[in-house]
Amino acid sequence: MNWKTIVGVLLALAVGFGVLAKIALRTPQPPVHQVYINGNVLTMDADNSVHEALSTRGERIEAVGSTDEIMALATDETEVLDLRGRTLLPGFIDAHGHFPGSGLRVVAADLNSPPIGNLHNMAEVLAALKAQAVETASGEWVTGFGYDDTLLAEKRHPTRAELDDVSTEHPVVAMHVSGHMVVANSMALELAGISAATPDPVGGVIGRQVGSREPNGLLEETARMDIIDQMQDISVLDGYRMMKAAADEYAAIGVTTAQSGGTSEKLATALSLFSKLGVIPQRLVVFPFESEFGESLLNGDYTPAEYNADKLSMGAVKIVADGSIQGFTGYLGTPYFTAHHGDEDYRGYPAVPREKLFEQVEALHKAGYQIAIHGNGDESIEDILDAFEAAQKAHPVDDPRMILIHAQMAREDQIARMKALGITPSFFTAHTWYWGDRHRDVFMGPERAAVISPSKWALDHGVRFTSHLDTPVTPMLPLQAVWSMVNRQTYGGDVLGPEQRISVMDALRAVTSDAAWQVFEDDNRGSLEPGKYADLVVLSGNPLEEPMNMRDLQVERTVVGGATVFQAP
Repeated sequence: MNWKTIVGVLLALAVGFGVLAKIALRTPQPPVHQVYINGNVLTMDADNSVHEALSTRGERIEAVGSTDEIMALATDETEVLDLRGRTLLPGFIDAHGHFPGSGLRVVAADLNSPPIGNLHNMAEVLAALKAQAVETASGEWVTGFGYDDTLLAEKRHPTRAELDDVSTEHPVVAMHVSGHMVVANSMALELAGISAATPDPVGGVIGRQVGSREPNGLLEETARMDIIDQMQDISVLDGYRMMKAAADEYAAIGVTTAQSGGTSEKLATALSLFSKLGVIPQRLVVFPFESEFGESLLNGDYTPAEYNADKLSMGAVKIVADGSIQGFTGYLGTPYFTAHHGDEDYRGYPAVPREKLFEQVEALHKAGYQIAIHGNGDESIEDILDAFEAAQKAHPVDDPRMILIHAQMAREDQIARMKALGITPSFFTAHTWYWGDRHRDVFMGPERAAVISPSKWALDHGVRFTSHLDTPVTPMLPLQAVWSMVNRQTYGGDVLGPEQRISVMDALRAVTSDAAWQVFEDDNRGSLEPGKYADLVVLSGNPLEEPMNMRDLQVERTVVGGATVFQAP
């Protein structure tokens, strides 16, 4: 029985026992009428207006205004929530992430180093994988995520031999923090059919032992995909556990719209199922991978309605054009600051050849899809801009909103081109905190590092943009993203590119109203305006008042469609 059959059976059971499922899962329901009063209501509307109070009817916002105006709408059945000066905002929107990736922690070992995790050396990484192996049935995949070679004491990746020492009874895989490379043991390589005779795939590299073609376990970019596919073939129960863990985490930090930014048919089907069951209370925007859905996107076999649910919509089609700066696979116009493997001319490489990228972009654009393209290095961004410009010239669209995901090393001239082409970037601005010191000292050098994720350039050129955390690459902490746009402080305590700092209000828009606009959902969410969904978050304080301390504010309540899905003790 294949995955689609399994999902079909489960969905039929879910429909047949829908009432029991709702009781079991205790899906929260919105009150008929609810008002929030005596607060600091940041609407994030076009004028960034601020009010004292808000009224909701069922799942929609009814009105905003003064406390007196809103209380005039109340009856004996109205639920009244006194904010007592706290701040009410639109629920945070995940502009780019990989839901339910943060739920990996329930099925895999966490290999992160500070400031995300607590592993400092290779021995600790291997010990964490061995502990995972002890809990895993023989023959099943043992996985860990988040190791960072540049933060470990040894300043290197694990090796195939070291993972063989973890276990020879399991396929063992350690995923790099970037998500763009893995290290595999011998069993995993054998299952993926990777050997000394295997050539490097287009857009990827198979690491080799010194003086030999024998794989050393490191697989970059497209070379890792066969192993990733097999790792993701998990049980329905583990899939549920991941979904539930991620949904609970997102609710606790105020996310009301999550994104699965690059999915297979299998994952899209599972997300649709669990959304319908109420396991995931958030709204979901799902980006299908061009590489996964393939010809079905163009021949009529892809039908978004098959996946869409009350709270799930299929969004832009995603292409990955290059890799990761911190993995040395981002594609740059000039060499990396530090020679990679002794090559002073090394600039990374594209995951998709330029000619192929042009073909993919034109075909999808002609078919009428919104497109989202991952591009980190400036040379990759140049290829993306050229490809989209050609597609727009051949098949003009008035408001394409092509999303350029990460756009980390975008130059100012490229930001100006984005404005002209109708492209909207989503910056991974929290890089300034998590990797800023190493961008300056290892990857990019001081001059280029100072302008990573250039939010101020975007504002200067009138380009609407968002900010994201790429979770599980970094934790889902929306206020960290806002804090980084405003302060651009590194983990080491320095300010990286002070000229790219922006205001708190502009930064908040990048995770609320502009994030809704970017995916064509601004008519129903992203700001607190009558008629929109009552997707809300209550913060313990006002982020406008102390910008340096805003990420310490607590989420006290998260509301999706008028229903409270999280409330702090």
